[in-house]
Amino acid sequence: MPLYIGVMSGTSLDGLDFALVEQSQRTTLVDTHYEAMPQGLRQDLLTLCSPGDDEIARVASAEQAWAELASEGIHTLLSKSRIEAAAIRAIGSHGQTIRHEPKRGFTVQIGHAPLLAELTNISVVTDFRRRDVAAGGQGAPLVPAFHEAVFGDAARIRAILNIGGFSNLSLIHPARTIRGFDCGPGNVLLDAWVQRHKNQSFDRNGDWASSGLVDEGLLAQLLSDSFFAVQGPKSTGRELFNLPWLEAHLASRSATSPVDVQATLLELTARSISDSVRAAQPDTEDVLVCGGGAHNTALMQRLQALLPESQVMSTSQCGIEPDWIEAMAFGWLAHCCIEGIAANRPSVTGATGPRILGAIYPA
Repeated sequence: MPLYIGVMSGTSLDGLDFALVEQSQRTTLVDTHYEAMPQGLRQDLLTLCSPGDDEIARVASAEQAWAELASEGIHTLLSKSRIEAAAIRAIGSHGQTIRHEPKRGFTVQIGHAPLLAELTNISVVTDFRRRDVAAGGQGAPLVPAFHEAVFGDAARIRAILNIGGFSNLSLIHPARTIRGFDCGPGNVLLDAWVQRHKNQSFDRNGDWASSGLVDEGLLAQLLSDSFFAVQGPKSTGRELFNLPWLEAHLASRSATSPVDVQATLLELTARSISDSVRAAQPDTEDVLVCGGGAHNTALMQRLQALLPESQVMSTSQCGIEPDWIEAMAFGWLAHCCIEGIAANRPSVTGATGPRILGAIYPA
């Protein structure tokens, strides 16, 4: 059976996820690896998410370092799996998003796929989002088609919820075409705030947020952003939801303690998700959660409380650990590109039609 490696580097910028998958009629996870992001590279990539000086040279340097890190991870994965590079049909590399502005007609992911092909001697499929944007779509989310392939065979009304830096939904209904969209911030603001005030990379289990109180006035102000008033297709990123956005809202209010801000940010993530589920698919039976947010106990409990008619659970209860879903998806997207299968869903992204996604750099 053909083997693919999916590589995912998300908006949290914490590291790279690698999933070795076997592709037949179904996608089967064979092995995994995680490569932490060096702090210097993380900071370089984070800086590139906003306009700055000498961007072209800085992009070139950062994507070379990203490709070298991805190559190291792939060689480690192959070594632990005892599989030769020649046995891998292709690497599906998402790259690293540094700008995503589909309203202006562009999305930018970097990752130096030609160098990655040279360093691994494996064909690389990359640049998955831009074809959908060129066809009038949002270019995101791209995972709903994969979610449908993996989780859509049950006669259940399901929402597949990915909570990474941002949160996105795939809505699977036996009687309807799949839909999906970004809900808003997932972990991005929670992580940034705890890093600033506690010098921690993330709020483990949501413990710090749980020790604070939600500022209802601040929450209402945050939820008043026009992004939340629009139903999908829609997508977002650091261009909108970032610390300056939060600080602008805090500046117009009386002081809220840092811990209460964290509690409010967790509620913002939970409310934006639950509001989206209720508005778009109120009869949802299962909410299957993947991404880092699946490990946030406080967030999972809050989602269940806000969606009492649904069963909120990790994708691990369906046999796939939540940390590897997106990397698996990009292995599957590489398979679709090589086989000439359209992998976007116009009902999700708003593109004018189905498109084969990705550019191939042969080994």
